[in-house]
Amino acid sequence: MRHEQFLGDPFPARSNRYASAAVIGAGSWGTALAATLAHAGLETRLWGRNSAVIDDINANARNSRYLPDVVLPKSLLGTHDMSDALSDVDAVLLVVPSRSIRSVARQVAEHAPEGIPVAVCAKGIEAETGLLMAQVAKEELPSHPIGCVSGPTFARETALGHPTAATVAFPFDHSDRLHPERSAAVRLALSLTTESFRAYVSDDLVGVEIGGAVKNVVAIACGMMSGAGFAENTRAALITRGLDEMKQLAETLGGRRETVTGLSGIGDLSLTCSSTTSRNMALGHQLGQGLARSTCFDGRPVVVEGEFNAKSVTDLARRVGVSMPICETVRAILHEGVDLGVAFAALWARPIEAEPRGMDVSFDHPSSDKDIATFAERIS
Repeated sequence: MRHEQFLGDPFPARSNRYASAAVIGAGSWGTALAATLAHAGLETRLWGRNSAVIDDINANARNSRYLPDVVLPKSLLGTHDMSDALSDVDAVLLVVPSRSIRSVARQVAEHAPEGIPVAVCAKGIEAETGLLMAQVAKEELPSHPIGCVSGPTFARETALGHPTAATVAFPFDHSDRLHPERSAAVRLALSLTTESFRAYVSDDLVGVEIGGAVKNVVAIACGMMSGAGFAENTRAALITRGLDEMKQLAETLGGRRETVTGLSGIGDLSLTCSSTTSRNMALGHQLGQGLARSTCFDGRPVVVEGEFNAKSVTDLARRVGVSMPICETVRAILHEGVDLGVAFAALWARPIEAEPRGMDVSFDHPSSDKDIATFAERIS
């Protein structure tokens, strides 16, 4: 052990942290990230539209609406004024639903200091354009470095200080590779890192974002089959084959397969597919039990990212020629009116394939139409 590294400042990496940050979006995940930044010692401002939520944060160090049992750092400052939130900050985290990224990024562009990094913390693909969230933000914030933060992270556990890990991804240029300690990815990773929150760094923005978008759709599939009464074999199969769909799409779009086996891919996928704490898993579970979509979540208008991503992900996959049968199954059920049992029986009755795609082997499924119809009734 090199004892000299402990002379002087016991945490020399702190010198590369940002001094201040703005988190745009005061929902559960935005609040958890803001609390993490404040706990790490950054001057942190949290912007939200709901004045009651912001007043609660400032007066009581609580976000009673989204994280009622979490005590927030008293240094965390809430605001519903975008200009105030972004005044003189060093970095911005966009933590709003994927459908709002473009409009909110446009607002950020009016007030953010020139050239500061912006990390997108929403997961999805824009329906109208087929763009990933960071690509959407880049169109609205062309003079800013754009990256993302993604990983297996439930907001409440993060805010409570449970050991948590995530990936911070930004493109790396030549200068970043020569001096990684100066890069936006490393500086933001250090800014988020505390004794309980551990950030990793990536230069594969496409791979990280594809993992975040696709895992929500696969989680709905897992929830559907769980709600229909099936157990661990089924969930393991869906997770594994869903991961393969994720790899194929990421690689086709220029990402790396290795990225999808990391925190933002299999890590986030396994978490989201394992607990109804995930709204995606919870929606699927309720639909699998036979509830109508309008009655899920007791009729409350809960935003479920995978519900929208099921269409945008498969639209993109079709456009680039990638087969994603699990995601297509979820799309068929949610957006095309196909019966859940019929859709999943058809998924299981697809031609028999080799698992290494390089073998290029395929045979028709041996079950009869009657067998498949019986299985569909069992699922339903």
